[in-house]
Amino acid sequence: MKSNDSRAVVETPAESRMTMKPAEFISLSACTMMLTALGIDIMLPAFAQLRVHLGLPADSTATAKIISFFFMGQIAQIIFGVLSDRYGRLPILRVGFPLYIIGGIVAALAPRLEIMLAARFAAGMGASAVFMATIAGVRDRFVGNRMARIMSLIFTIFLCTPVIAPFLGVAILSVSSWQAVFLTPPLFAVIVFLWSLRLEESLPREQRVQLEWINTGRSVRKVFSNRSFLRYTAITTILFTALSSYVASSEYIVGEIYGQPHLFAWIFAGIGLVMSLCTLLNARLSLKYGAHRVIKWLLSSYTLTGALLLLCTFLFGDPPNIVVFFIACALLLGINLAVEPNSSALALEQMGNMAGMASSIYGTSFFFIGASLGSFISQLLHHGVLPLVISFFLLGLITVFLALSDRRHSARQ
Repeated sequence: MKSNDSRAVVETPAESRMTMKPAEFISLSACTMMLTALGIDIMLPAFAQLRVHLGLPADSTATAKIISFFFMGQIAQIIFGVLSDRYGRLPILRVGFPLYIIGGIVAALAPRLEIMLAARFAAGMGASAVFMATIAGVRDRFVGNRMARIMSLIFTIFLCTPVIAPFLGVAILSVSSWQAVFLTPPLFAVIVFLWSLRLEESLPREQRVQLEWINTGRSVRKVFSNRSFLRYTAITTILFTALSSYVASSEYIVGEIYGQPHLFAWIFAGIGLVMSLCTLLNARLSLKYGAHRVIKWLLSSYTLTGALLLLCTFLFGDPPNIVVFFIACALLLGINLAVEPNSSALALEQMGNMAGMASSIYGTSFFFIGASLGSFISQLLHHGVLPLVISFFLLGLITVFLALSDRRHSARQ
């Protein structure tokens, strides 16, 4: 593509071969990525009805595992990442969609909680394949500022899910049962899967890497020997621990601990909106001040907010005032989501040709380890929110220490 403008964007080979128009590609990519959020957010309002169906007591936190096991299914991301570099993006999509759809249907029809959790784990594996292949497909097709713009448009659509999904779940519950809510994500996935058949492979055969386990093991060792990667992967994992615990327990906190189940959709959607706004704000701040400086500001704000919430909980009792608690949660989760782009950029900064492997390890770490630790915290929330509040503060302290002790980036400022 020729141009007199030196700033003109050069097409990648994959982009030049695209037959799908950009608007359709962006819409399809956003819908595939929405499957992860939809597979969580829409079913949260149904947990109260599900506890009755399973014969669980009203104060049971077992339903939080339904979210945690979905998150933990993301451990498959590292496998799908390696396979996609070897066999292409489309085969991974073709595997991911059926896993997500079948797992979702089995979970909706499961007679016991144990079968439901296994199905949710499988659905999480499918979601990880679809999500990872979508991101890789965008990276194959677009470069530089054009890729950044495409990803921004995709995430703008994607971030609408936490705002809309709880209301959709409530609407379905008003005319049907929790099974109908659980069946909605796999039904949506069937539609997106059929749509995705229009996609063409974005990774040419000549650019695919050979699957040699010796070289793979060597790459893994190099990734784990990089201190910067470990530092910022740890930050993301620690923050995701608190986020996954809140998301998994949010319906229980609103409906059982605070006794306001009718407010759940509004609270969850409001927090989702704050998270979206914080993400947009971070994009501006990082461009102006740099990722490392901004991440220190964000983590310091996170810890201060956690400290104030902990102080309120000690002074005024557990649970604290509902308005105070959820305003604090909105700020904490908004900052949490704003930190992730910065921590991922800093973690992968030095990876070079190991970026694909490093990305898979990064995603697997914060999803699987973070969700596992978050599940443990969720089990402690029986009659109050103090375990979650303490976690917000202590995890914030650890992340601030990790960010401030990064002398390599601090020396540049």
